[in-house]
Amino acid sequence: MELFSIPYSTYVDPAPRTELQIPPMLEHAVILVAEDREDDRLLIRRAFSKAGVVNPMHFVHDGEEAVAYLKGEGKYSRRDEFPLPTLLLLDLKMPKWDGFDVLTWIRGQKELSPLRIVVLTGSDDESDINRAYHLGANSFLVKPLDFERFTQISRAISGYWLWLDKPPTATRPPRQSKAGPERP
Repeated sequence: MELFSIPYSTYVDPAPRTELQIPPMLEHAVILVAEDREDDRLLIRRAFSKAGVVNPMHFVHDGEEAVAYLKGEGKYSRRDEFPLPTLLLLDLKMPKWDGFDVLTWIRGQKELSPLRIVVLTGSDDESDINRAYHLGANSFLVKPLDFERFTQISRAISGYWLWLDKPPTATRPPRQSKAGPERP
């Protein structure tokens, strides 16, 4: 089967690999992961590593921290160390700002609104799915319980969002006062 004149086997390979064949420019595309649970952060790291995804990943623990990262504020002000991500993997159920708040804030920022956001959450509730898409999520994935399945999903995320899909340009929003972001 061919898709877009690229043999299907080129980008979907059920056999484990040591490294995905990603064009050199795209292997530097940063993935920001907003996830509050330490065990899920570890699972994501391990699954992406086993899938051969070599892209740099930065992790934040809640929605407020995700916004600070995207704005380049506080400990995230050094953009050489914390570059703007190409892709955001966003959990919904987080403390402080939840994933819905983050989606609302991002889509309200002219400079960041093109950022591609994949909701990666434990919820399969239809109202969460519909609300996430309504607020501007580009994709909605339920975290699998099985590690091998998580590895396959990690490979698919990387293959589609970082290799096949062409990202729009997103930039940092202008700096604001020290009061911090306002909750949507």
